[in-house]
Amino acid sequence: MTEYVIIGDGISGSSAAETLREEDPDSEITVITDEGEALYNRILIKEHAKGKLPEAPISIHEEDWYAERDIDLSLNTYVTSVDTDEKVVHTHEGEEFDYDKLLVATGGTPTQLPVDNSDAEGIHHFWTFQDARAIKESAEKADKGVVVGAGLLGIDFAAVCGAQGVEGKYLMRGDRWWRYALTSDGADIIHDGLREKGVEPVFDSGVDHFETDDDGHVTAAVDPNGDRYECDFAGVAIGLTFNTEFLRGTGIERDGGIIVDEYMQTNLEDVYAAGDITRFHDVLLGERAQNGSWGSAKEQGRVAAVNMAADDEEEVFEWVSSYSITHFDFPFLSFGHPTLGEEHAERKYSDTEWRRIAFKDGKIVGGVLIGDLSPQSKFKQLMREQREVADQAEVLLEQSVDLDELAPAQQ
Repeated sequence: MTEYVIIGDGISGSSAAETLREEDPDSEITVITDEGEALYNRILIKEHAKGKLPEAPISIHEEDWYAERDIDLSLNTYVTSVDTDEKVVHTHEGEEFDYDKLLVATGGTPTQLPVDNSDAEGIHHFWTFQDARAIKESAEKADKGVVVGAGLLGIDFAAVCGAQGVEGKYLMRGDRWWRYALTSDGADIIHDGLREKGVEPVFDSGVDHFETDDDGHVTAAVDPNGDRYECDFAGVAIGLTFNTEFLRGTGIERDGGIIVDEYMQTNLEDVYAAGDITRFHDVLLGERAQNGSWGSAKEQGRVAAVNMAADDEEEVFEWVSSYSITHFDFPFLSFGHPTLGEEHAERKYSDTEWRRIAFKDGKIVGGVLIGDLSPQSKFKQLMREQREVADQAEVLLEQSVDLDELAPAQQ
C-alpha cells in the first residue's frame, strides 16, 4: 500500500488528495496544514473582508469531506523538517509521518515591508481566511487607510477601503498601477475606478516608515518624499515569501520557489510540488515560470497526483492561467504571463475598455483585458496552439476578434 503525504491544504494540496484517492483507491493519504480550518475559497475571502459575503459560502470542504474519502487531515500542524533519505516528515510536536511519495504545496506568507513599525497594530496582510476576518473587523472601525503594493493583491485592499467607507490613499512606487503589465491608457481606467470607490492613487510614493501611537497602533505612513498620510488601517501586499524553510538540507532544488519539471516533480525522486510555490517548466513558454492563480494551482495539484499515482511521467502540466478583478463597474482579466512579453499590441476602445496583448517569439504569452473579456478564449486558444501571430496584431485588436481572418498557421 502506497503512503502519500501532502504538506499544505490549499487548492493544490486538496486537489491532489482528491485525485490520489481516485487514482489509487487503496492508498493511505495524509494532508498536513498549519491552518486551523479545512480548504476554503481564497478568491472569495476578499468579498468577506469587504463585508459583502458571510463566512458560510467561503468554506469548500468541511472536515467530514476528508473522513468520507479516508484522507487523514492534520490541522494546526507545522512541519519542521523533511528527511528525504528516510522519507519522513517531522512536525513541531514531534510527530513523524512516513511517506512513499511526498507533495509540497505550502504556498507562501505575505512579505512584510522592511521599514520601521511595519508590524504595528492596524497593519494587515491578506492571505488566509483569518487575515480576511481581521481585515474586515479593522476596516469597519477605521476612518482613514493606506494601501501599499501596486499589484493584483494590493488592489484587494483598496477595494476593502472602498467597500467599508474608509478614506484610502493607495501609495505606489511607480507612475501607475501594475506598471509591468499595463501602460498608462489601461492603468488610467483602474485609477479612475479607484477614485470612484473613494481611494486616491498616489504615484512615485511608497512607505519609508509607519508612525504609531503609545499603544502601538498605526497612525500614519510616511513616504520616501517625506509626505505623511494619516491612517488607522493599512494594507500591505508586496509579494510572498515562500514557505520552504523546512526543506533545508533536503537537496530539493529551489530558486525563488521549488523547481519542478512539467510533471510537477522536483529534482528528487518521489518528491513533487504544486501551487504558487513552484517554478515550473511551462511547456507553452519553453522556460520556467511561476503562477499564483487559483485555476493553475488546482490543475498543478491534479497533475502532480496523477503522476505520483502512476509512478511514471504520465501527464504534462499545460495551462493558460487567468486572474480576474471584480471590484469595479467594469470587468478586468489578465491571462497567461502579461509581464513576460518582448512585443506588445494594445488599443483603447472607450473610457472603460482596453486591451493589451503580449508576444514573445511572435507567439501570444499573455495579456490584459479591461471592459470586454470576450476575446479571452480565442487568445488562450492561440497560446495553446503556439501560433506566431504577432505580425497580425491588427486582427487581434479588432473589437470582435475573428480567428478566421488570421493567416493560416505555417506547417
